Amino acid sequence: QTMGKLDVSCMRHLTKNDLRVLVAVEMGMKNHDLVPTDIIINIAKLRHGGAHRFISNIHRFKLVYHEQKGYDGYRLTYAGYDILALNAFMNKGLITGLGRKIGVGKESDVYLAQNADGEEVVLKFNRLGRTSFRSIKRNRDYLQHRKSANWLYMSRLAAMKEFAFMKALYDEGFPTPIPIQQNRHVVLMSRVPGFPMSQVRCGQMENPMIQLGRSLDILVRLAKHGLIHCDLNEFNLMVSRTGEVTVIDFPQMISTSHFNAQMYFDRDVKSLIKFFKMKMKITIPDEEIPTFSQILKDQEQMELQANAEELGEEGEGVVPKLDVNIGDMKLVDLDSDTIDETSTDNNNRGAAADDNADDDDEKANI
Repeated sequence: QTMGKLDVSCMRHLTKNDLRVLVAVEMGMKNHDLVPTDIIINIAKLRHGGAHRFISNIHRFKLVYHEQKGYDGYRLTYAGYDILALNAFMNKGLITGLGRKIGVGKESDVYLAQNADGEEVVLKFNRLGRTSFRSIKRNRDYLQHRKSANWLYMSRLAAMKEFAFMKALYDEGFPTPIPIQQNRHVVLMSRVPGFPMSQVRCGQMENPMIQLGRSLDILVRLAKHGLIHCDLNEFNLMVSRTGEVTVIDFPQMISTSHFNAQMYFDRDVKSLIKFFKMKMKITIPDEEIPTFSQILKDQEQMELQANAEELGEEGEGVVPKLDVNIGDMKLVDLDSDTIDETSTDNNNRGAAADDNADDDDEKANI
């Protein structure tokens, strides 16, 4: 399936029954790669029938892909998945309009949107499938023990994991966007003022040594909380006009207990130092470069001191291990989901209809 330009103009023409059938296709993909037409009709449960007409409508807008492989069936396209996520955000009053694309990566598209207060927010659409399946399975743990999965499902897992990391880090005071909500493969967050660090040229950054220090400090703080970013570089950092540094992307994080943790930590450190050396023409003494072994040593000393002094019943003074907290989060597998047509819990129902079409407006506008 293709991943072309995001076109939401069709939302002006989609009725609640169109959306109901689209959700039915999504639910059917829980057990079918290609959902048979009779199953779509059965799941949609339209009061007056006519499902074929609505299937034809969503197919005309390229929200589903039609194939006759032994039987007549349909599957969601990324365009259809986009519409379902946007419609969910709209129904919850989280966005009222979609703006221009402000970023694109190997595995995501980033757009501006507007909320009910007229403020700009950001939508990140995960689009796994631009890189090879082997690359995704090698570099991500979304699949766990699965041998295969469709791209929509993996994109949803990517969004769930990113939102969980963002929320955990934001709650601990890390400089991240404000996590607002996640639906399907899309993460809604606040807009961070500033520019990607990669776009800043030499001479444009005031006090680059301070920005390098802040960037390395984020890396060290993450490690003290039990996390390695694995891709902390100028493309995943934003810098504001006042010099504030914000982390905007973290899809590959691992625990400091991972067998390759030191290698990834060292790679992040080298990446940051190389950028500031090559582009900002600054260097720092070797003794000021953080090392993974020293961070672990400092952490052990803090824990020993806390145990010796018995600092409070809740372990005051001990840095919380976010890798443990996030690792306990269950990423729901579609194979274990229970189809519940009235469910609105998108985080726990996945491909199920978390936005019942009966609750939709007659027309979905954006």
